[in-house]
Amino acid sequence: MIRRIAAECVGTAFLLAVVVGSGIMGDRLAAGNDAIALLGNTIATGAGLVVLIHIFGPVSGAHFNPAVTLAFLLRGEADRRTAISYVAAQLVGAVLGVWAAHAMFAEPIIQVSARLRDGPSQGFAECVATFGLIGTIFGTHRSRPEFTPVAVGLYITAAYWFTASTSFANPAVTIARSLSDTFAGIAPASVPLFIAGQIVGTFAAVGFFAWLFREDCPQ
Repeated sequence: MIRRIAAECVGTAFLLAVVVGSGIMGDRLAAGNDAIALLGNTIATGAGLVVLIHIFGPVSGAHFNPAVTLAFLLRGEADRRTAISYVAAQLVGAVLGVWAAHAMFAEPIIQVSARLRDGPSQGFAECVATFGLIGTIFGTHRSRPEFTPVAVGLYITAAYWFTASTSFANPAVTIARSLSDTFAGIAPASVPLFIAGQIVGTFAAVGFFAWLFREDCPQ
């Protein structure tokens, strides 16, 4: 269990270092062009996810995401003690990853984002993004588990661009990004809406894909 918790903490820390660090780098190099900055942020995040899931998946399952852990808990594939430990590790790791990104780019370590991401469309986008992420994980685990790391990376890469919220799809990522006043940041006031959308998307995905993939479901 200690090794699994460490994997979730360190893996989530690296994920946030990738997200925030590539956002800072992209913003600095894009000369004010947000599309170019987002493209750099997207490619780094998708690629980083593939690698991180391959590294830590054999140890902890590479959740890196309280929504994913909740989904496995609801499916009965994780016990409550493990789920609580994973979520705590993910939250700690996410904050450490943000701070590491700040340190690498000579940014103030302690920050609070001023980047508002408000409105019902943003919350709905997070619901859709999280629903799709959970579906990607459950679907590939069922049919091609060896493809899951690549599928998750590809899905997040796509969801950065087809969702209005740029697909946080992760409560730990959302909370941690509120502590970065950089390109990838989100204002603390916007966090509850995002997390609400993510939770709704998780419950909807668990229910829908449990029904869809039932072996005794009529064709």
